[in-house]
Amino acid sequence: MDFRDLVPWGFGKKRQETEHPLLVMNDLFRNFLSDFGVEPFTRFNPSVNITESDKEIKVSAELPGMDEKDIDVSITQDSLTIKGEKKEEKQEEATGYYHVERSYGAFSRTIPLPCELDHNKIEASFKKGVLVITLPKTAEACKEKRKITIKT
Repeated sequence: MDFRDLVPWGFGKKRQETEHPLLVMNDLFRNFLSDFGVEPFTRFNPSVNITESDKEIKVSAELPGMDEKDIDVSITQDSLTIKGEKKEEKQEEATGYYHVERSYGAFSRTIPLPCELDHNKIEASFKKGVLVITLPKTAEACKEKRKITIKT
């Protein structure tokens, strides 16, 4: 019998010889903390809503607790990218204890764009944790609407 058969690597998952020891330790740490209701290394992934009309595409992203200086918005010919880093620290101090929580997380969302846009008229606003980007379509893109017949 091998010693590794006795140790609960990954709690029910048998360790493979090719697994890197740091990955195994990461799994052990994650499983240990999840027993206490703590989820370590959570990744921040903002919700994004996309609406399209005949004249524009509107993208809104929920970024609670962030400042506009922590957000980077860039556009290429065929995609819009929203990047940022969330840094949050909460401190609570009272008689007999001191509690600090920190959460950090970087994110990047790339949204494919279906048509040509007027890059000179793109606007972005950030209010109450919601980023709204308005992407006006070019006149040529607005004319390209086609009717598709449905066969029965």
